[in-house]
Amino acid sequence: MNLTEENIIFKPLYSLKHTPINAYFSKNSDDFVVREKALYEFSGKGEHLILHINKKDLSTNEALRILSEISGVKIRDFGYAGLKDKQGLTFQYISMPKKFEHTLANFSHPKLKILETFTHENKLRIGHLKGNSFFIRLKKVLPSDALKLEQAIINLDKQGFANYFGYQRFGKFGDNYKEGLEILRGKKMKNVKMKEFLISAFQSELFNRYLSKRVELSHFSKEFSEKELMQIYHISKEEAKSLKRQDHFFKLLKGEVLGHYPFGKCFLCEDLESEIKRFKIRDISAMGLLIGAEAYEAKEGLALNLENEIFKDAWEFKTKMQGSRRFMWGYLEDVKWRYDEQKAHFCIEFFLQKGSYATVILEEILHKNLFE
Repeated sequence: MNLTEENIIFKPLYSLKHTPINAYFSKNSDDFVVREKALYEFSGKGEHLILHINKKDLSTNEALRILSEISGVKIRDFGYAGLKDKQGLTFQYISMPKKFEHTLANFSHPKLKILETFTHENKLRIGHLKGNSFFIRLKKVLPSDALKLEQAIINLDKQGFANYFGYQRFGKFGDNYKEGLEILRGKKMKNVKMKEFLISAFQSELFNRYLSKRVELSHFSKEFSEKELMQIYHISKEEAKSLKRQDHFFKLLKGEVLGHYPFGKCFLCEDLESEIKRFKIRDISAMGLLIGAEAYEAKEGLALNLENEIFKDAWEFKTKMQGSRRFMWGYLEDVKWRYDEQKAHFCIEFFLQKGSYATVILEEILHKNLFE
């Protein structure tokens, strides 16, 4: 995979097979709502004040700046579990030193509300959340498209989804990763946070390309014969048989890295048959590579060959990144939908584990790029 191809924006493959569905989506506070679910109960004692905030069309950083100006707390002394979208109505938890609590007594802002406060021992850190619940309203939906939407959601709920990184990682033109690559090649950048973000965009781009390759393999396993699979992937008859035999859409590979779903230790897939059974009951998932020195490594076989194909231009920079693994296959939880034919509105609700993107789910359902 040539990373320097000019002006070619990579588009990940969909896992579902259906034609694009017509619906209008606008990311605004009426039609897109995100509610963060905390990782744990707050203790009720300690030096930190936890704010449950509700923000409207503000990024998390903009919300922090508003709170900082009112309270006098330095931006670095706030804590949060995850960055939330700017567009839409979002609910999340923010931590700050409790000694500044009195400064918020008369807090009022048109786009930011403090709903509840708690006391806790720890500052909130990135990742200190279980996940997010989403509400999405689609408009201008005809009855025929409502039926298609319902079927796509049922299929996705049953099968799971390819856990791609969303457009937020890649910038307006989808090319943040190129900047990340230039930094890895030695380009200087003073802003440390921006530097880290651009390098993570590079890691995310490669993760998406590898995951898309695995989605392609899963489609091909269904569509092609054993003999054709042997030729395409240079694998043995036994390996091709194994791909054909797996009845889950997403095919596992011997020698790849797996992890307990949704969060747990990584390990190698040695006993493929028993791991396939665990995968079917959503106990484990396949783990894609976020390239770096500390990432758990695949050891053999087709998984390693495919990784080498995607990451070949990036291995030389491995020591410049920390690296890790991220689950490639995830599942929707608490899925609901309803259709109002009179208004032509179709509403979808679901919960996603942390690190998954609602926009990725929506693009998979609609089969089109949301913001083109």
